[in-house]
Order: sequence, then structure tokens, then C-alpha cells
Amino acid sequence: MKHSIRMRFTMIFIGLMALVLSSLWAVNSFFLEGYYTQEKVKLLQDAYEQLNLYVLEKSASGGNITQDFQSLYSKDGEQNDASRLLRLMNEKYNTTIVIVDSMDDQAIPSFRDGKFLADRVRQYILGRSEPNTEILVSEENYKIQKSFDRHSNGYYLQNWGFFDDNRTIFIMSMPISSIHESVELSNRFMGYVGIVVMILGSALMYIATERVTSPIRSLSALSARMSELDFDAKYTGDSQDEIGVLGHSMNTLSEKLKETIGELKTANNELQKDIEEKIRIDETRKEFIANVSHELKTPIALIQGYAEGLTEGMAEDPESRDYYCEVIMDEAGKMNKMVKQLLTLTALEFGNDMPVMEQFDIVNLIQGVLTSAGLLLQQKGAAAVFEADGPVYVWADEFKIEEVVTNYLNNAMNHLDGEKRIEITLEQREKEVKVTVFNTGQPIPEEDLDKLWTKFFKVDKARTREYGGSGIGLSIVKAIMDSHHKDYGVENREDGVAFWFTLDSGV
Repeated sequence: MKHSIRMRFTMIFIGLMALVLSSLWAVNSFFLEGYYTQEKVKLLQDAYEQLNLYVLEKSASGGNITQDFQSLYSKDGEQNDASRLLRLMNEKYNTTIVIVDSMDDQAIPSFRDGKFLADRVRQYILGRSEPNTEILVSEENYKIQKSFDRHSNGYYLQNWGFFDDNRTIFIMSMPISSIHESVELSNRFMGYVGIVVMILGSALMYIATERVTSPIRSLSALSARMSELDFDAKYTGDSQDEIGVLGHSMNTLSEKLKETIGELKTANNELQKDIEEKIRIDETRKEFIANVSHELKTPIALIQGYAEGLTEGMAEDPESRDYYCEVIMDEAGKMNKMVKQLLTLTALEFGNDMPVMEQFDIVNLIQGVLTSAGLLLQQKGAAAVFEADGPVYVWADEFKIEEVVTNYLNNAMNHLDGEKRIEITLEQREKEVKVTVFNTGQPIPEEDLDKLWTKFFKVDKARTREYGGSGIGLSIVKAIMDSHHKDYGVENREDGVAFWFTLDSGV
């Protein structure tokens, strides 16, 4: 990755280290010398205050401080606070202190350079200072200055002046090293150390961040798979830190998204089905209206035409009037029959006319239907064959099954051809009885077999009135058999067409 978190952490560490080193360099370069000098000045001031108090105590008791300081050089001399301070300043802080009694001009040097410093303080009192002297502190009784000594070729901090007893002169001289050289050396050493620390720290940071970036990369890959709707991807880490919490939250989110998308897909499929069903219903409604209009158009036109003929006196003789009236009554009967069939079909499809199950003899039922249709069979010149050895009992709604047989028989008579033979057969199975109505005639096109059960569908594309059917009978058969939850169908045979249905055996 061009801008990975791992590399960013490493660069941030390098930047912070560089900032710290730069800050230390700037502090050393611009503030260390002043701080160093300030601390030394404070040390000289504290030493003055302590010695001044001791001098005042001695002066109040009538003593002489120079006599006390002689104990510093005597083997059996008693160590007091002032002598201990002088020794501390000399040994620890490399500070030389010289005290001069102005009454007898007696100087008490401390350890070394006593005579030289005594002469130097006298010159300072007379106003003869070294060139390049910088006054750092100027008080009523003393001054602290920074001066360059040409003999030692070095800088000194010197505190000189009077104690509050108005007779004792002092000078404190503290050599200070070249702070610039020290700063330069410190910065150079700090630079070397900083570079080593930066390199090692960057390497350690780059390695250590692997533990942080590795689970982040895993989460990134997980989110990429989730964006592709792959919700089987799961975070498998077991850490309890923020990354672990995020990973487990993403697992929960994945499960929720999977469930939600599944619900949305289900809802979308149901909505799609509802839309398709609505479209189908709308199309069916349009087709139904068109079919009903088509079926009613001809009988209404005939009734209207013959009624107008009677009104205008076109049939004055009794025979013509009777013919006109028969046509009107016949067409009205056809319309009445179609309306009754539509009401029956609607009741069946909406579940308002549920079957009443009972046991009855299907053989007796078929024989009754054939007897009722005997006259029509004669007019058609058809031969109906039905042979049964004895009663066959079934469970069904007898009235509705009679309507099924009647519709199958009427359909067979309307499509007779060739030998004009109708055969009704019963096939007893283990738990069912299959009833088949066969008629000789032209086969039904294979692409139309599944459409026969649709309302108003006719194989006759011209929808002529040759057969007198309305195209509703087989739709009623479908509705009745669906309400019985039994099978039905049609098949082409070599010399005709066979319609069939099954019923539960009553044995």
C-alpha cells in the first residue's frame, strides 16, 4: 500500500524523534548557556548570604572573621560553618574565595590564588576592571560579573564587594568552561545518539506496528468481501482491544446484513409476485371482459334482430312467429346458461362453494348422465360406450362430479369426428379411481393442451358458433377438481382425444 498505516506510524515516529532532537538542539544552543550562568550566579549569591550572616554574627560578638578562617590551615583547628562552606565551594564547585580585612589589609586566601585575587579585588574597588567584563548582578554591597582572564585564557564568574560589617572585603572566583564549546559537543553527541535511536526506534516501530496493522488489513479484506455481499467472511481474531471489538462488531453487522438482505430479497420476491399477479389479474380481467362481450354479442344481436322483426310484422304467419320466438328463447337460454356457468366458476374459484364429501356410486352417476344426454347423442349420430361390471364407490361431491362428467361428455359431443364414438372407462387403482372420457376426432395441438382449462379458450381460433360451447365448461372442471385436490388432464390419442380425472376410492 502506498500510504499504509504501518508506514504512517513509522514516519510519525521519525518525525517526532526529529522534532525532539531539533528542540533539544535549539534549547541547548539558545538557552543552555543562560541557564548555566544563572545557576552559577545563584550559587555565588547563596554563598555570599551565608558568609555575610556569619560575618555579622562575629561582628556582633566582637570577633574577627579572619581569625576564624585561620582554622582552615591549622591541623588542630576547629571546623566551623564558614570554613566548611569555603571548603565545599572550593572542592565541589572549584570556587576560590579570598577575604580581606580592610583594617589591617590582611588577606585570608582559600586554598590557592589567594594573593592574586586579593590584589584583583583591590583593583576592582579602585575601579580598575578587566576589559570585556560583563556585570551580571549589581547590588549595594557586591557585584557579580563575568570577565575574561588573559593569563589563564578563560572566563570567570566573580562575586566581589563588602560584607555588612563594613570592614571585610571578599572576592569569589569561579572558572566557567566555554559553554559554546560544551553546547557544540553536547549537540554533536546528542545527534549521534539521536540518529542511532531514530534508526533502531524506526525499525522497532515498523516491526511493532505489524501487530496493529495485520488485524486492520484483515478487517479491510473482510469489509471488501462484505461489499461484494459475501457474508460468510468472518473476523477470527481473539484480541480484546478496540480492533477486536471492531472485528466482532463487523461479524454482528455481517449477520444482520445477511438476515436483512435475505428478508429484503424475500419481500422483493413477494412484491414481484404480487406485481405479476396483479398484472395477470388485470390481463385476465381484460380478457374476461373481451370474451364475455364476444360471447354475448352474437345472442344479443340475434335476439335484438328477431325481436325487431316481430315488432315490424315480418312474421305474420304463425309458423314464422314460432320460429322467431324459438330463436329468441334459444339464444336467451344460451346466455342464461353462460351466466350460470360464470357464477358457478366464480364461486368455485373464490372458495364460496366448497365440495360436500360423500360416498356414492360413480357408475350409477355416469349412466344417469348418459341417459340424460341420450337425445343429444342421437342428434349427433354418436355412439356412447360405457361398460361396468358393478358399482364403483368414490368419495367426492356427487353434484359437482356429475357436472364434471357432463362437461366432459358435452365437450366430446361437440368435437366428434370420424366414427363419432364416445367411450367412458373406469380404471380402479389402489386408492383411486380414474375416469376417462374419449371421443374420436381431430387431435388438439400440443401447444394448446395446457390452455384448454383457461376461461373462454377455444381451439377454434375464429371462435365460431359451430359447436355452441362458451369455453367455460373445462374451466369449471378445473375449479371443481382443484377444490377436491385431485388430478385431471387431457391427452391426444391416435384416433381422438381423451379427458380424464381421478377420485378417491370409496372402498
